[in-house]
Amino acid sequence: MPEIAPANAALAAPSGSSAAAILLMLLAEDEAAQVLGRLDPDEVQQLGTAMFEVADVSEDEVDEVLDQFVGRARERTTIGFAADGQIRNMMERALGAERAENMLARITPPTRSSSLDSLKWMDAKTIAQLVESEHPQIAAIVLAHLEAGIAADVLQLLDEDVQADVVYRVATLGTVSSEALDDLERLLLRQVNKAGASGSAPKRGGPNEAARIVNSTRTTTEQRVIRQLAKLDKNLARTIEDEMFVFDNLNALTEKDLGALLRSVDNELLIVALKGCDPNLRNKMFGCMSSRAAQSIQDEMAERGPMRLAEVQESQKAVLAIARKLAEAGTISLGGKGEDYV
Repeated sequence: MPEIAPANAALAAPSGSSAAAILLMLLAEDEAAQVLGRLDPDEVQQLGTAMFEVADVSEDEVDEVLDQFVGRARERTTIGFAADGQIRNMMERALGAERAENMLARITPPTRSSSLDSLKWMDAKTIAQLVESEHPQIAAIVLAHLEAGIAADVLQLLDEDVQADVVYRVATLGTVSSEALDDLERLLLRQVNKAGASGSAPKRGGPNEAARIVNSTRTTTEQRVIRQLAKLDKNLARTIEDEMFVFDNLNALTEKDLGALLRSVDNELLIVALKGCDPNLRNKMFGCMSSRAAQSIQDEMAERGPMRLAEVQESQKAVLAIARKLAEAGTISLGGKGEDYV
């Protein structure tokens, strides 16, 4: 007869956010506050939710979490903990206070990343006020460090004359120079009384980042920015448009517009494009066809079997190009956002 496990053996030990929440609730309030103050907003939200969920943990679960913590603490060395203070003390003992200060000024890593992280806690209006009088390059660096939705809100609060220029700079940002980061550090330190942690020359931005920002703006802003951006760099504007408008966005089309698009797309192209797309979009497209045409395409897709992803993506881009041409001609509407949709 197999051995019967204890009744509580099936209960999984707390882990992840749950374990962290239990450990945090064992601390004094001021100590727990110091820990929370070092986390990102998303982490604070996740941990806060977990704290409510573990409010009634058992004594055994608390013991398990403490065992986990002690075990992991033993695996770590002391190197790296409060290293800056340890290095400073060694330098001062070896060189004296003045010479040590001069040496540390040359070798201490720059303090930037925490200042950049502080942007996450600001609202869009504050950030816009922060950068509105600065060079567009500084505004671009700031936007590239924000979530797309917040960056879009900031962009729309900036002067319309500079919006396209800022998006262009986000798309072409790449590696940020030390001088630009120094300017940004100065800008942030005027607003935030917060020391930074080490950081250097991060790579930010790019067409995808710019597309996510523009895609989150109102339609009127989006269209104006893209038109102005095309005057600065036509190819870049097209690249950003490609990043903004993906195949699944066709789901937003009305059945009438989707039907008009399908009538302009060759079946051979459509068969490949529908492979791997969102099932809801595929079903919606089939619903815009006659039952015979829909069945014919489904049979052909089944017969062809798996297709290369690159081939599918190229076909989808071709369908999107047709959709754009029809929209430019006024034949269909690609839709809008919120109150801008008519």
